[in-house]
Amino acid sequence: MTTRRRTRTAATALAVALPALLLPLAASAHGGPGDGPGRPGHPGHGGTHQTLRVATYNLSLNRAAEGELQADLATGGDAQARTVAEVIQRADPDVVLLNEFDFDDAHASVDLFRENYLEVSQGGADPVRYRYAYTAPSNTGVPSGFDLNNDGTVGGGDDAFGFGEFEGQYGMVVLSKHPIDTANVRTFQHFLWKDMPGALLPDDPATPEPADWFDDDELDVVRLSSKSHWDVPVRVGRQTVHVLASHPTPPTFDGPEDRNGRRNHDEIRFWADYVTPGKASRYVYDDEGRRGGLSPRESFVVLGDQNADPHDGDSVDVAIDQLLDHPRITDPRPTSAGAVEAAALQGGTNATHTGDPALDTADFADTAPGNLRADYVLPSKSLRVRDTGVFWPTQADPLSRLTGVYPFPSSDHRLVWTDVAVR
Repeated sequence: MTTRRRTRTAATALAVALPALLLPLAASAHGGPGDGPGRPGHPGHGGTHQTLRVATYNLSLNRAAEGELQADLATGGDAQARTVAEVIQRADPDVVLLNEFDFDDAHASVDLFRENYLEVSQGGADPVRYRYAYTAPSNTGVPSGFDLNNDGTVGGGDDAFGFGEFEGQYGMVVLSKHPIDTANVRTFQHFLWKDMPGALLPDDPATPEPADWFDDDELDVVRLSSKSHWDVPVRVGRQTVHVLASHPTPPTFDGPEDRNGRRNHDEIRFWADYVTPGKASRYVYDDEGRRGGLSPRESFVVLGDQNADPHDGDSVDVAIDQLLDHPRITDPRPTSAGAVEAAALQGGTNATHTGDPALDTADFADTAPGNLRADYVLPSKSLRVRDTGVFWPTQADPLSRLTGVYPFPSSDHRLVWTDVAVR
């Protein structure tokens, strides 16, 4: 019996699985996440529900040049990759979205990360096997052919459809212990920003006309998603859970037109509309031309580094509230003791924040914007939340070696997880 994966490609994406005889009937018992050494196991086959741990992790495995990540992962010796892999092993999610993982057409980096890092014990943690993976192209680094930042020249990362120095930089991956319904994945990489009704298109403050930062030719090509938006259905027993994955642009690195802040708002709004039945989602179309949003009968989890805090930072007001206050969504409000400690020790801008530091998920510069809640696992109300947390140990915890302080051994973001009950 082979343990090599079979690769199946749908459109430009992939799902990777071990042979069917090795597929789990239920998710395995888990080791400990973040703040503590242990976690209760799954209820098993005897109960009417099983627990699904869903996580998001911006692990900063982006590299400066195309092909560099694949080279770094070719052996098991990359220090950062070993560290972020151990974080994942200790949290042991059943489904995890990885942000800032460079995309390559052969999908080699995904396999190398699993084989050389996740499936090998790191720091004494149990190996973890994700028999299924999904990845697809990103808008990052894809040339637009236009001067989108209006600096008088065409070319470079800031004029790409999503910021990036090469195509696929800062990409995304979904890893799963449960089968991915590849045939029914929907991607929205090419959805045009102008096609969102009431879009917050940026305005050139030097002219009297409204919303005119982009000219008509540019509006005909400018995409909403800075990376992509994916609806990835995962089969958990008899239930399907839709993983709604994205990574909106940071609401900074622009000018008074606030084009990135406005785009961030609308990238977040896309999911809020998508899960709203009726007229609100009627405008949506995917990369295959199928229209409409998610059925109200479907369960889902919105995942990703949304680059927006409900109280602090530079995002447009109420950007993330579009999801946190949505009638179909539960905000589990995951916390960690490590975040509270970090805000107190680092001070600076953190001392002026109005949000609860326990909810922070990112350790940003103390001058600006300070630590923020940027990363989210937001399940539909049809999925009952059983537990939630952020992998951010206090300095007294030996596992704090995995998160550390700047320059970080892993990432400036922390893994966020939520356990939900699935029928």
